[in-house]
Amino acid sequence: MVFSRQHCRVHIVLLLILCACRVSAVSAGEWLSGGRAIMGTEVRVELWADDADVGRALQAQVFAEFERLDTMMSPWKPASEISRVNREAARSPQKVSAEMFNVVLRSLHYSQLSNGAFDISFAAAGQHYDYRSGKRPERETLKAAQAAIDFRSIVLDAQGQTIAFARPGMALDLGGIAKGYAVDRGISILVAAGITSAVVSAGGDSRILGDMGDRPRMIGVRHPREEGEYAAIIPLVDTAVSTSGDYERFFEEEGVRYHHILDPATGESADGLQSATVIAPLSLDCDALSTTVFVLGIERGLALVNSLEGVDAILIDADGKLHYSDELLLSTTE
Repeated sequence: MVFSRQHCRVHIVLLLILCACRVSAVSAGEWLSGGRAIMGTEVRVELWADDADVGRALQAQVFAEFERLDTMMSPWKPASEISRVNREAARSPQKVSAEMFNVVLRSLHYSQLSNGAFDISFAAAGQHYDYRSGKRPERETLKAAQAAIDFRSIVLDAQGQTIAFARPGMALDLGGIAKGYAVDRGISILVAAGITSAVVSAGGDSRILGDMGDRPRMIGVRHPREEGEYAAIIPLVDTAVSTSGDYERFFEEEGVRYHHILDPATGESADGLQSATVIAPLSLDCDALSTTVFVLGIERGLALVNSLEGVDAILIDADGKLHYSDELLLSTTE
C-alpha cells in the first residue's frame, strides 16, 4: 500500500516494501555519517560531500550548534537562559536572546492553536517526574503544579524582548520544540555551505535535505511495542518528520505506563495514543505538532492536522491501529 503527497514528495510504505527498494550509489563524492549525545538524545548528521574533510568540518559545525542551543535552552543547566527565566520571571521580566524569544513565541502559537494541548509551562508538573527512578509526584504535589500550568500566563514583550510569568510557581520546558529548532538550524548551516543532500536528526526529529541521488531517504516510524521493528517506512525528500511516542521515557506501575508526554490539563501522561508522527516542511513545526497531536488524541489530533496546509500525520492508537490524515488516506485510492 503506497500513500503519496506532491507538496513534500512523501510516500508511505509498509516495512516489507523496504526489502524491494533498489540500493544504488551516487555518482561522485562520499556519504559521511556521525553522531553525538546532545540534548538528552542522539544527534546524527549524514551528508554527501565531494570533499570528506570539508564534510567532516560541517558535521562538527552542526554538532557545535546543537551544543550551543542546548546550553541556551536546557532547563537542566543552571546557567542556561531558560533556567534563568524559570528562576526569575515570576519576580521580574527577563531579557532573553532573539532566538529564545522567537522559540517561545512559536510555542505559544501552538498553544493557542491547540487550546493548550501544547504548553511549555507543563514543566511545573514535569519537573516532579523521575522516569529513570520510576517516581511520580504525589497527588498533592501534582495538584499544586497544575495551578501553575497556563500558557496564557507567559507574558512576552516584543519591544523589550522579555519573558515574564503572571503567576508564581511557573516553569518552562522547551523539550517539545527545541530539538526541532536545532535540527532546522543544522540544515541551515549545511545549505549555506552548499550541501544539497543530508539528514540531520535528533531522537525522533529528522529533516531531510535533497535525496540519496536517485531515490528518497528512507525514514522508519518505530513500532511502539516491538523493539527493532517499524510500523511504517517513509521515503522522504526535502521535508521533515517527527515522532512522539510513549516509549521514549517511561516507567510502568501497576499496569499503568507513565511517560514524558504530559497532558497540560492534568499534569499526567497523555493516553489514547502510542505514537504520533507528523510530516511538515520544518522540523520545528513537526516537533511541536507531534507532541500536540499526541495529547489531543485521534479525533482532535487528526482534525487539527487536516486543517493545516502542508502537514500530514500517522497516528498509532492504544490498540496499535494506524490512522492517517485525510490526504494520506485519500491517496490510497489514487
